[in-house]
Amino acid sequence: MNKTNLNDLISKLPVTPGILWKEEYLNSAVLIPLVYKNEEYHFLFEKRSEKIRQGGEICFPGGEFDPSIDKSYKDTALRETTEEVGIDRKYVNIIGILDTLIGPTGVTIDSFIGVINDINIMNLSFDKNEVEKIFLIPVSFFINNEPEKYFVRMEIHPSEIDKNGDKIDTLPVKDLQLPDRYSKPWRGRKHKILVYKTSGEVIWGITAVLIYEIIKRLK
Repeated sequence: MNKTNLNDLISKLPVTPGILWKEEYLNSAVLIPLVYKNEEYHFLFEKRSEKIRQGGEICFPGGEFDPSIDKSYKDTALRETTEEVGIDRKYVNIIGILDTLIGPTGVTIDSFIGVINDINIMNLSFDKNEVEKIFLIPVSFFINNEPEKYFVRMEIHPSEIDKNGDKIDTLPVKDLQLPDRYSKPWRGRKHKILVYKTSGEVIWGITAVLIYEIIKRLK
């Protein structure tokens, strides 16, 4: 590499660091909806239908970034909100974003905080194939109630068993002449899980982290 190459490299480095290898993750976006009711703001949640993946869990509206139709992660969050809970983007005032969250299962989440205007949630026509129900919880509940904290140990597996019962080496340790310890599952770091117990539902995981980060800023 000569000086010209070095200068070329410098010109292509990011001014503000982002997420390296982001394209290798499952990239998603959510809207964190705020609804003003009874003189205070509430979070709007959805409970996922039992018919779909992660059924029965509480979350904010959102989903996977689709480059064929989404120009940005904000587009993803607004599109999914319309599809899932029936709120058109014209009723959403985006007031800010959170930092990108990288989940322990290899997903990135870009979160947009939006105030919902001129909407009666009782009249929303949500997608019952994906959503069991929608509901509100005052932001003050989360200000006044700390989440419970639990820890799980993540484990990395260099092989898997296929549908025929055969072992498949997803990382061929011996062929690559890597240290033998990597031929067996190895433990990763402990992962913290936050849990909010409300009067009606348990809110945990990524959704709880997003709430926690907003409340931390309010405090």
